[in-house]
Amino acid sequence: MPRRKWSLLLQAGIAGLLLAACAPATVEDSATTSSEAMSASSSAEEAASGSSATEMRTFTLEELSQYNGKNGQPAYVAVDGVVYDVTNVEAWKDGEHKQGLTAGNELTEEITNQSPHGTKVLEGLPIVGELVE
Repeated sequence: MPRRKWSLLLQAGIAGLLLAACAPATVEDSATTSSEAMSASSSAEEAASGSSATEMRTFTLEELSQYNGKNGQPAYVAVDGVVYDVTNVEAWKDGEHKQGLTAGNELTEEITNQSPHGTKVLEGLPIVGELVE
């Protein structure tokens, strides 16, 4: 094989390796935006310092149900007493998850025991409050 063809093949192989190395490991990893990552970082810093830029609020199940992602409302879900904002998560478009779940609900059982990803998917999501009975 001529030297030029080897050179082109080598360059193409190196480019492919670089693209693979820079790509997210999973589709789920690519769903995290830089603003979500910054939000998670800010939340961690605020928790460590004991202060918060915005007060966490408490939600009853009735109040939570208003945050269903419909008609311009944010989409919130509660898991283990913590209320997460899933508004900007593609899998929760318009407050509906492709697995048949809907925002505005307490989903501990569904997320922890029935979903393939478990609570790991909640890491980095904005926490907006806590669920009270």
